[in-house]
Amino acid sequence: MTGLVLRQTHVLPASRERVFAALTESGRLAKWWGPEGFTIPELDFDPVEGRAYRIAMQPPDGDLFHLTGQFREVAPPARLAFTFEWDPPAADDRETLATLDLDDRGATTGVHLEQRPFATEERLSLHDAGWGQSFARLEQLLLVA
Repeated sequence: MTGLVLRQTHVLPASRERVFAALTESGRLAKWWGPEGFTIPELDFDPVEGRAYRIAMQPPDGDLFHLTGQFREVAPPARLAFTFEWDPPAADDRETLATLDLDDRGATTGVHLEQRPFATEERLSLHDAGWGQSFARLEQLLLVA
């Protein structure tokens, strides 16, 4: 697979099981998914290999848009992989594969994200910022839950 690759690692303040639940249970996912200020008014997200998902995202100032894809690997509490595609896509968007590997560190969990392939640096940068803000929101959620 060619193209640009996004990689991030985050250390979250919860067990691997709690982090995996926050990544896969729709009620929890809706509380942290997306950049700061975004809401998730609709969510069809049931992680089963081969099953499709759809997330409606609402920015603070802007029109509702959707993210769709299919679950490729669901291995609790260690790994989640899914395709990622905007609906409708921008001209330089392409379907990517996001893989989240969870590393048990006792009281904390390392989450290693890899998403690929991106067609442009601009699209990679957009996703880099979005994931970074999403993981910051997830960390806050885990601290208070």
